[in-house]
Amino acid sequence: MKSYNDGCAANDEFQTVNNGLQHGELVRDLMEQRLQMPAIPEARLVRPEFDQHILSALAPKTLLFLEAPSGYGKTLSLISSLSEATETNVRWVTLNAGDNAPSRLLSLLEMALDLPDYAPPTGGTFEDHLSVLLAARARKVSVQKDVLVLDNLHNLTNPAVVGLLHQLTSHLPENLSVVMASRLPLPFECHTLELDGCYHSIGTEQLELTRSETFEFFQKARSESLITSVSIDHLYNLTEGWVTPLALYRRELMRGDERKPLHETPSVERFLKDSILTRLSPAQAKSLRMMAELESCSDELFMALDGAFAEQGMPPSVASERGLPLRQVPGRGRWYRLNPLLRAWLQAPVMTGYATRMLMASRWFSQREQFPEALKHALLAGENDEVIRIASEGTEALLLGQDTASLLTLRKSIPARLLERSARLRIVYGWVHAIGGQFRQARQLLESFSPTDWQEQEARICALKAFILRGEGFVEPALEMADKALAGGVLSTQAQLVTQIVRSSALCAAGRFQEARDANRTAAKLAREAGDSGSEALAVYAHARIELGKGALSHAEQLLRTGLDTAMQELSRPARIGETRLQLNLVLVLWHKGRLKEADRLLVSCARHAEQTRDLGLLLAMALRVLMCRAQGRMDDAFVWIGRAERTMQAWQVDESLYLPVLEALKASCWLACEQPESAAQALEKLAPYRQDGCVPELFPMIPGLLDCLQVRIDLVNGDLVRSREHLSDVYRRYAEALPWGLQLHAGLLDAVLLTEEKGLAAGRRQLESVIREAAREHFISPFAELMHELRPLMEKSFHGLEPCPFTKALGELFGIETGKDAVETLAEPISDREQGVLELIAKGLSNQEIGDKLHISLHTVKTHARRINAKLEVKSRTQAIVRARELGLL
Repeated sequence: MKSYNDGCAANDEFQTVNNGLQHGELVRDLMEQRLQMPAIPEARLVRPEFDQHILSALAPKTLLFLEAPSGYGKTLSLISSLSEATETNVRWVTLNAGDNAPSRLLSLLEMALDLPDYAPPTGGTFEDHLSVLLAARARKVSVQKDVLVLDNLHNLTNPAVVGLLHQLTSHLPENLSVVMASRLPLPFECHTLELDGCYHSIGTEQLELTRSETFEFFQKARSESLITSVSIDHLYNLTEGWVTPLALYRRELMRGDERKPLHETPSVERFLKDSILTRLSPAQAKSLRMMAELESCSDELFMALDGAFAEQGMPPSVASERGLPLRQVPGRGRWYRLNPLLRAWLQAPVMTGYATRMLMASRWFSQREQFPEALKHALLAGENDEVIRIASEGTEALLLGQDTASLLTLRKSIPARLLERSARLRIVYGWVHAIGGQFRQARQLLESFSPTDWQEQEARICALKAFILRGEGFVEPALEMADKALAGGVLSTQAQLVTQIVRSSALCAAGRFQEARDANRTAAKLAREAGDSGSEALAVYAHARIELGKGALSHAEQLLRTGLDTAMQELSRPARIGETRLQLNLVLVLWHKGRLKEADRLLVSCARHAEQTRDLGLLLAMALRVLMCRAQGRMDDAFVWIGRAERTMQAWQVDESLYLPVLEALKASCWLACEQPESAAQALEKLAPYRQDGCVPELFPMIPGLLDCLQVRIDLVNGDLVRSREHLSDVYRRYAEALPWGLQLHAGLLDAVLLTEEKGLAAGRRQLESVIREAAREHFISPFAELMHELRPLMEKSFHGLEPCPFTKALGELFGIETGKDAVETLAEPISDREQGVLELIAKGLSNQEIGDKLHISLHTVKTHARRINAKLEVKSRTQAIVRARELGLL
């Protein structure tokens, strides 16, 4: 059996097939049967947007290349899209290893291009023959657009054949486009085509299903109660949208087979074995299993684990180039990770030498001062002395800036005597617990310090206490403890950095934005001096949160994107929590701006990473999912996400004070959307203790004010305008001049609803228009989405009087309000041209007699038109008619 590395041998492998042009050796009638597009599967998922994306890339004289490992639906995607192109002539060639003979390929191209049986030039080369074919095809007049599909391109490895393919794509006739699909990269250069705008590519990320498509794919099974939404979400996270395993699993579900984990399902196991392992040599298969032991791997780390074996095996970069389901980790240079499904399948059974390899990995990371990774692998190797050594060298900032999920997972396996031996390890794990939201356990570790240890580590302990207090939502105590830590004067640069980040967060929550910015500048400077880009990412995150509090969405977005771009420039580094927080807050900005599709795509990847790293930012990710579902009217899914968030936080043993206020607030909002104010009131009642304490969660600094706004909304539903006004006034009093801008918009919209009830439509409209003008500056649309139910009556009456701009257009789409022209057409009886003329003169203040004189009609006729106008607009006076006409865009 040939291994992957033997796939493209020297040219002598193809000497026989390359000898001369053997014209006429193939029977055209038999070959013609291969030029047929495969049938469309009935159970396929329709993806109209993706189909259109493929078709839009098929301009004449262009090459479209689809590259992805086995099972990603390359062929299916092409069939689905091309079947919709009724005015396109598709010639489909499914290639196999036998087509490595140049003469055979030329015969296939001859038939695919609808050319007669051309005799090759006497004494000519393969290239000459292809030139004759292309010249003949260029002379052919074709009414339809022609598309030539070359599927399974990876089967062609003969250099002579590859040269012909390059010639074909470099000299395409005017009326022809070519599509190639392969598991491997394109075997020839294409940069010239790309620069000329004649090359398009589609890869794994576009081919794999999105989360919403995965739910749609399992819709029938879900409707028949064969699978739950939680299971579908798990399937998506495990497969990352890998089409074939999902389709095989769905088939077994619908067939009623016994439910098993995805990677243990027989048909999925067969697929993984046939498409992955059977094409590998034993050494290559072992290489893949070694990669599966690590979350991500580089060639350098792979060689360090077993240098002698690695020379015979297959490093990650080679595995990726050979069409296996690995992908580069964004921003980490040549670091790769396996598809989670393949990784889970390869990890059983555990290979011999696992502990030794984990220890070697630990030392490799330790040499590069990547302490969390080093500590994690030392714990996996079971080397206690190595654990203590690494803990003595690590710092709070390094732990804060990087992935601590595995350290928290391994906490229970640490012998108690190990913690007793090392005060520094207790501080490290105090930080690990605090970062994980386990504040009680962090405090317990601090309480175990002896007086001597406490005195030696007092400044570090104060810094950790400040972090815990801020995590629990206490702003002023956190500031006091942070100042005490900094006043100690013995903190390392990294410890000072952490403390300044805590100060910045607390000052921002207190509305002291300038002081928060100063603390953040200090933190960023310390991070750069320490060379700790992970903590620098957290400093950028803190800066963006300040800008969010001020309502500067565009500036916050610029900061977050710049921070992410900067992080991606650093090679050979582990993933960091700071980058995940940058991504999550970018999602938050996109949500505020109403860019839901963009937010959804980014949320999938960063939520997955937050879950893997056990980052509490996952709570923010799930809260955003709830808000998106609520805005789209998918209330069942919204409650599912709330339940999942609650289960996750409980499984992580996170303190209730951190997540309960957020989830109960989301429940109250969803109950209001379901028109169940009693349930919403019950959810708020549970939060009375938290509201009395005045806690401000670090991830959700606007929660206290939003809880007050929820109370206003409940009072509005119950018709209690007095209490509504009192509670709305409480919002302004609570924050005084430090009211966050997003909350200010929220309160302003509720004020518009209240004013409409208290003083009438005109007062409510003026307030609404004022808030819209403010929100339009930053395209801040999320408060309108949250308050859609309360705002709808007022918005429908006021919309057509708003000044046209992109923001009002977005509001119209959000509320489903048609433009003025469409609104006129929805009247039971349209306004006639003559009535329109009368209406315009009424709006100018002319009397009936003046209108009659102006239009040369009788007074009686004017009154008749006026009565009809009032009837059609469903009003009773001239003034009401003017207002209503403006609402409808008639004036």
